Amino acid sequence: MSFIVTLILFILILGSIVFVHEFGHFMMAKLNGVYVYEFAIGMGPKIWSKKGKETEYTLRAIPIGGFCMMAGEDLEDDDLKKIPKEKRLQAKKPWQRFLIMFFGAGNNFICAVLLLFLIGLIWGGSSMEPVVTSVVKNSAAATSGIEAGDRILEINGHSIATTDDISLYLAIANPEEASDIKVRKENKKVETYSVQPKKKKVDGETTYQYGIGMQQDVEKGILPALEFTGKKTISIFKQMTVTVGYLFTGGISISQLSGPVGIFSVVGDQSSAGIMNILYLVAFLSINVGFINLLPIPAFDGGHILFIIIEKIKGSPVKPETENMIHTVGLFLLMLLMVVITFNDILRLF
Repeated sequence: MSFIVTLILFILILGSIVFVHEFGHFMMAKLNGVYVYEFAIGMGPKIWSKKGKETEYTLRAIPIGGFCMMAGEDLEDDDLKKIPKEKRLQAKKPWQRFLIMFFGAGNNFICAVLLLFLIGLIWGGSSMEPVVTSVVKNSAAATSGIEAGDRILEINGHSIATTDDISLYLAIANPEEASDIKVRKENKKVETYSVQPKKKKVDGETTYQYGIGMQQDVEKGILPALEFTGKKTISIFKQMTVTVGYLFTGGISISQLSGPVGIFSVVGDQSSAGIMNILYLVAFLSINVGFINLLPIPAFDGGHILFIIIEKIKGSPVKPETENMIHTVGLFLLMLLMVVITFNDILRLF
């Protein structure tokens, strides 16, 4: 697929995810009487704007990110523009502020669930059962004793419920060491095999292959679509939880993370595979964006929610000036992290 088409898809995918996220904040802010200065898609200079009764709606030049600027985020600006105190974010009750902060991610989750259900309804829902359907001859799995028909129960002590779990735990396993794979044979006997993946060069890149095939049955209909949606949603959340956990414990390094450049490459790969893959990518990224935003890190929605929780515990709010300063520092550090991740993405292209 051409660079231009991939670029357009990239902008549409990120733009739609950001729009859904920011609209969640915007909708809840309006419903709870918070003054919204600007609802923006994109960052950088304005390329289009329209002033509503209260809010300015804008498109900005850099199609990455966006924001919903509410009264209460810049105290000096609020005072200069004489925004009534009852229309500022800090004046709202904790539960109202929680809803405003949460529903950016909440909207992403709703969008992802709807897209996954649509995929299951149109193309059918895969069973996701962790049953080996084929084993490559002379592969690491075949040599160890794994056979077609084996149901994988555990990998390195981690319980396996779906095919996604298999991909996840083999991906985070040390490829230089053998993985312990527990299976239940077709005769119900449980066996544990030590499988050392075979190291191979594919298109100049080092890969580690186990030789296990997991062909899935696909069934159409509302009930299979609902089952697929539930399993896949839980699976993506599990992937994010495990990945973030390994990132904080050092099991995964920052160099392995991907930013916009990495996402652009994935968009190019998935777009050539058809509309279903694009919709799945949007759902996957939407859950990722929502999940990451709920982490209790300053400048993220989860950071704001953390301050609401602190307020409830101590019985009084943190000074707005102090909270805003912490979020500003957090935003600077996050921008620095994004620069590092983007630099690593670019290095991987060469």
